[in-house]
Amino acid sequence: MSGSHRLRFMPIIGIMLGLSLLTGCAIDKGSALAADFAEDWAGTPDVVDVQTTKNNTLPFLGTATGTLTVGDGTPADRVAGLAEEMRKYVAAHDNVTGQIAADGITFIVVADRERATETVTLWRSLAADDRVTGADIDDVSSKDGDGWRIEIISRDAGAALAIFKDMVADGDRHQPLSDVTDVKVGTASGGRPGLVVQTDHQGTVPTDAIAAYEAVRARSAIVRASLEPDRARIVVAAGADREHAEELARAAAPSLGAALEVVSDRDS
Repeated sequence: MSGSHRLRFMPIIGIMLGLSLLTGCAIDKGSALAADFAEDWAGTPDVVDVQTTKNNTLPFLGTATGTLTVGDGTPADRVAGLAEEMRKYVAAHDNVTGQIAADGITFIVVADRERATETVTLWRSLAADDRVTGADIDDVSSKDGDGWRIEIISRDAGAALAIFKDMVADGDRHQPLSDVTDVKVGTASGGRPGLVVQTDHQGTVPTDAIAAYEAVRARSAIVRASLEPDRARIVVAAGADREHAEELARAAAPSLGAALEVVSDRDS
């Protein structure tokens, strides 16, 4: 074989060798991370299910999320122990997000020890509150830093409002997480009476919307309501005096203006 032919084949051989080396790093990295998570946590005592999702963004790049579902009746201290094991795992595995689902509440486990401890503390109090039927605690990252997004489902509208007020205050039964950027508490979809009350993404509390809601609730039956910092929608029962309810709401929250809507269930 001539020297020119040898030179012509050398780049091809180099490319093939390069590809063979890259196969040591999975092309679909998200899939590989998810598979590793499932294998690493398979058979863990008190864990009844291991679920994973994957995101293969580009060749050799990707992320994965793994969720451990804990069996019913597992002691709280055991759940806390699993969370600590998960914290160490995500700290050692880049691009992996870990979650634990226990007692109807799913919470993220971050690598930072202090923040991870906060979520477990909140999980304990929510799990012990019989007004709570489900919740999700998630991490939110932005250019301003790390924060939290919390969504809670409660058994009824009264409980939803009480839990929300607890979460956004200094903490009574439920100690709020640091740097919370988004809190949403509501009743289950389709429940009557229904309520959804939430902050905006900067943690602003819907003080005026709550005032309008409470003013109406004191005099009229409310079928459902949605309360946010810059708007409110209140639906009163078909037999209620809608106009009077609206007067009460506007007197309590004049700043909302046109963003405050009071309608009858008969018309909604």
